[in-house]
Amino acid sequence: MSENMVKVLILCTGNSARSIMAEALFNILGQGRFKAYSAGSHPNGKVNPYAIEQVAAIGYDTSALRSKSWDEFAQADAPQMDFIITVCDNAAGELCPVWPGQPIAAHWGFEDPAAVQGTDAEKRAAFKRIFQQIESCVAQLVALPLSQLGPDAIRQHMQAIGQKQQEQTS
Repeated sequence: MSENMVKVLILCTGNSARSIMAEALFNILGQGRFKAYSAGSHPNGKVNPYAIEQVAAIGYDTSALRSKSWDEFAQADAPQMDFIITVCDNAAGELCPVWPGQPIAAHWGFEDPAAVQGTDAEKRAAFKRIFQQIESCVAQLVALPLSQLGPDAIRQHMQAIGQKQQEQTS
């Protein structure tokens, strides 16, 4: 891991909602110690407007948010990641590219708020609920004393955060 900045790549299938919200949360809650990126295995090409609402509400600059392929981060000139986190079950089961530097990987599964049918208020409520779940997981990881932990301990903590999330929502 870089001494100054922990680089995190959050993966989902469409890169339009959960991974976008996680990217913003890491960049805000990480307070300059984390630099997060997001991508998708099959990006749908646009960021969900309800995801944009959620991250804008915490003061995140949404102007650069875009739905992009994880292939961008498998290139030789891409930033080398310390952590890879999948946030949807589809992406977790897919064959991922080989990431340079052997980053620590974990799966944190969240329901897809973009799949919610209903009124705008119901959709907003779903996005807010998932945003809060992601925020809880991100807050737990950024609070860890990473410089005092070895890779195996960090991996165990990351996996435990994901397991705890699954237990709380099932």
